[in-house]
Amino acid sequence: MKCKKCQYDDTKVIESRDVAEGEATRRRRECPKCNSRFTTYERFERPQLVVIKNDGSRELFNRSKLLAGLHRACEKTPVTNVQLEALVARVENSLYDKGEPETSSRDIGELVINNLAELSEVAYVRFASVYRRFGDITGFESELAQLKAKKGV
Repeated sequence: MKCKKCQYDDTKVIESRDVAEGEATRRRRECPKCNSRFTTYERFERPQLVVIKNDGSRELFNRSKLLAGLHRACEKTPVTNVQLEALVARVENSLYDKGEPETSSRDIGELVINNLAELSEVAYVRFASVYRRFGDITGFESELAQLKAKKGV
């Protein structure tokens, strides 16, 4: 693996650990030339999954895009990158377990929302507000009432 800082092509692994419920390996690497440290992730390559968007267009499933959206929803919350990687892995596994080559963005959103509620109520509401396109405070109130009902509050 090349160093991103100096392009030296013989970096060494200083730590490896399984992440995302064993679906990926996180490796901390160090460049012996410039001493820069960085992290890489290694995961199995699967067949491409096609996402049918709300407007009917199709695009390839992009886990990075999903992860970026989750990072935005989880800003300034105690949710860690490891937890988000695990959430994305659960969603991805659920999609592949269906055995269908295509899935709707709506199905992906529901899987994310169901998993995110367990991690952070704040992130859940943020994600839901974008995903469900709340137009006014009534949408937020309705979502909060559903969240409270799930939690038994």
